[in-house]
Formats: sequence, C-alpha cells, structure tokens
Amino acid sequence: LVVLNAMAAREHGAHIRTRTRCLRAERVDGLWQVDLQHADGSLQTIQARALVNAAGPWVASFIKDDLKLDAPYGIRLIQGSHLIVPRLYEGEHAYILQNEDKRIVFCIPYLERFTLIGTTDREYTGDPAKVAITEQETDYVLKVVNDHFNHQLSRDDILHTYSGVRPLCNDESDNPSAVTRDYTLALSASAGQAPLLSVFGGKLTTYRKLAESAMAELKPFFTQMRGSWTATAPLPGGENMSTAHALVERLMTAYSWLAKDIAKRWAVTYGDRVWRLLEGVQGPDDLGTAIGGGLFSREVDYLCREEWARDADDILWRRTKLGLFTTASEQQALRDYLKQMPALRAA
Repeated sequence: LVVLNAMAAREHGAHIRTRTRCLRAERVDGLWQVDLQHADGSLQTIQARALVNAAGPWVASFIKDDLKLDAPYGIRLIQGSHLIVPRLYEGEHAYILQNEDKRIVFCIPYLERFTLIGTTDREYTGDPAKVAITEQETDYVLKVVNDHFNHQLSRDDILHTYSGVRPLCNDESDNPSAVTRDYTLALSASAGQAPLLSVFGGKLTTYRKLAESAMAELKPFFTQMRGSWTATAPLPGGENMSTAHALVERLMTAYSWLAKDIAKRWAVTYGDRVWRLLEGVQGPDDLGTAIGGGLFSREVDYLCREEWARDADDILWRRTKLGLFTTASEQQALRDYLKQMPALRAA
C-alpha cells in the first residue's frame, strides 16, 4: 500500500527519494531549506514552501534533533509482533481469540499455505529501526493459540516473524492497548513563515482521510489547491481490472504457457500493472533467469525499475512474500543477480 501510494504520487509529478535522510531543515526567507543525504553519501539541498513531518516513530525526535524546535506532543511506541506458521486450519475464515488479559489475537489464513497470528501490544523504548519479536511475545502468542486450538504449536512450527511499532500520540494512558490510535496534526507557522505540519499517531488503515485532513491544514498556504479527489481514484494496478480472478483468466488467455500459480500471484501483487511487467514477452524464455519460488529476473527488473527495490529483502519480503517460498540457495541467487545490475539499481 505504501509503495502504491508512492507510485501514484510519482505519476502525478512527485519526486520520490527512497533511502534518503533529512539531515537538517531551517526556515530561510519564507522557505524551508532542507539538507538531504542519499544512500551513496551524496548531499543535496532543496527548497520547499512547506514541510510535512510524517516521520512516524521519529516525528518528535525529528522536530527536536533536526529542526531544533520543541515538539508539541510526545510519541509512545507500542510494539506489535506476528508469527507465520503452517496452515493451522481449513477454510478461509479468520478467528478472533479472546485472551484472559482482555486482549484479542487474530488467526488469519495467509497465502493459502500459512496462518498469520498476531498481534501483541507492549511498550517499546528502543530504536524503532531495530524492533524485533521478543521471547516473551513469542511465548505469549503461542500460549493464546494453544489455549484455543486442539492442534498445539511449538517454536519449531514458526516459519517467520515480523514486528513493528505503532507511533501513537502520548495520551498518558497506563495500558498500551488503550492508547488512542487516532492522529493529531500539529501546524506551526508564524506570519510570513513557511509552515511545518507534523503528524502524530494515526493508522495506515485511515491514511487517506488523514492525508485529506493534512491538506486542509495546508490549504491556506496553497491557494490554488483543488479539492479532495482520492476517494474514487484507483491506486496503480487497479485502473482497469475488476477482480483478481478475471485478471488471471486474461493472463492465461494471453500467455497460455504461463503457470497459473504465477499468474495468480502476479494478479494479486501487481493488478493491471502486470501488463507492464510482461511488456514484450513472447514466451517463457523472455521471463529471464529462473531464480526460484516462481521468481524470474524479469520480475526483479520490474521491481527495481518501478517500485524502488534495491536488495533481496525488498523483493522477498517487502514487495512480495517469496521469502516463504524460496530456499536459502535461491535467496542467495537473487542477491548474486542484484549485484550484477548496479546500473539499474542506481537508476
């Protein structure tokens, strides 16, 4: 979802700079002067009429450390962790497990062969970039599941885990589960100053409404701004498709030699943009090197070119979930392939 929004912004004229750090920003002559550092260490200075601080868990520290200003609100980091295990039950339904601590844990069918289990709620005080599931969280989730299912899970059943932090606006609540998930927008701009809009808290599921609220805050500074339009605008890949099933049928008609499981994964992952991935393809040889798990070098090239993928984790975990379907040697083959395409990766 994040990548799709970045793609949509690019197609509307935005310049997207991934793996780029903002070192410093200050107001100069009614504009923001922003110093950036790119992944290769090169520096760039840009000017902007407004600055939106949507740094998530770093929103307050960015204000204090990089802007040298006082943050109007604090942030509480609440860690949530998930387990992926082999399919725990038949059917496409999810389970909501009510735990004795009054929290709930979800069990959700995942990628046809797995069950996704989570999440946890715990205060996190470390570096948000280094969050990882703890032993206590693993024990907690396993216990909740084993209290509800006849089929008992152990640590040996865990295929993958992932964790993240929710950057929530600090409302002084004693219970991490009770901290508000709503967002707070803080606008800072004295007369003649370039505005700073900071986003505290919020959820990805309400991102579009949050964005509309943010634009409403900035509208006085951009008098030519038009009204909201994203409610009916499809994200990249959704422009000319009805259902994933219908797209799979179209793919199989156009490319009868294509494996149906690959067509299905592409339809779900890329939507109508799959036709860009397949542009110029006449036969299976045009898919390039078979890396493993249904991944071919043509898809890797597409992800690097269109979706800013740069390393194996980008492709195996962040753009797809092929890390669950590939062996260690196949994953190494992907890393080796990426090392051979520096020109494309730097584009």
